[in-house]
Amino acid sequence: MKTYTISAIGSLLAVAVMLGGCSNPATPAGYVGYVKQGAWVGSERFYGMQTGPASTGLGWLLSAINVSITPYTYHEPMEVLSRDNLQVRFQIHLVWRVHPTHASVQAFIEKYTTITGQETADKIAETAYAHFLKEPLRTATRNEVQALDALVLKERMAPIGHAVEATMRTWTHGTPFDILSIVVGDIAYPPMVAEAVARKMSTTQLLEQKLTEIEIEKREKDKRIIQAEGIAAAMEVIQRQLTDQYLQHEAIEAQKAMVGSPNHTTIYIPIGPMGVPLVSTIPQGK
Repeated sequence: MKTYTISAIGSLLAVAVMLGGCSNPATPAGYVGYVKQGAWVGSERFYGMQTGPASTGLGWLLSAINVSITPYTYHEPMEVLSRDNLQVRFQIHLVWRVHPTHASVQAFIEKYTTITGQETADKIAETAYAHFLKEPLRTATRNEVQALDALVLKERMAPIGHAVEATMRTWTHGTPFDILSIVVGDIAYPPMVAEAVARKMSTTQLLEQKLTEIEIEKREKDKRIIQAEGIAAAMEVIQRQLTDQYLQHEAIEAQKAMVGSPNHTTIYIPIGPMGVPLVSTIPQGK
């Protein structure tokens, strides 16, 4: 009976130990889990991968390192000498993520991170960025900016970003790092350069204003020329039509119109060879 009791207790303890060593690590949505299996004797080993939301099910000494596969954005402040030796401040904005395939996440954990304990997914990504992406990003950006004069940088921000992005895509080819976009912005010039830019903009605006005024004057001149040509053409037509017969006809028509006037007494004095009258109007009662 005593032997049976000891054996039962031993079995219960073994079951308790087994259950205490089991776990069911979960991976939430937006993450890929790198699952490891520990050991009481020896070293832990790679167990498998799972894409969230998922869990392994109950297993012996299992744990998961969850890696975010959603994009991360990092902002790098920089100060670079332009080609004309002016110190320019700006920021480079990098958007990247870990490739979401199991093979990429496994390589990311095993080759590009240094995990010592309970690091969060964000901390893991930050460490990987600092070790693998940060300096190549800064170097590629510096090379692009140093090839240009300071005053043209603002006009070249988008091309600079595209060039740096192409360089970084080449750098990360075959790695777990997926470069989504790179943007250069927030450029700040030294005071002397800012003043030069302001003067250039003011001069450009003034020149545009003067060109607009010249164009308006040109249009007004063209308008006056067209009006003068129209008046000249009309006068030429009128002069051709002012014959003696036409003037005589108009005089007769004027006489007809005044015959019935009740308020005036009109005296016609024929003059000239065509009898065109000199008209004098005398008001009634005078």
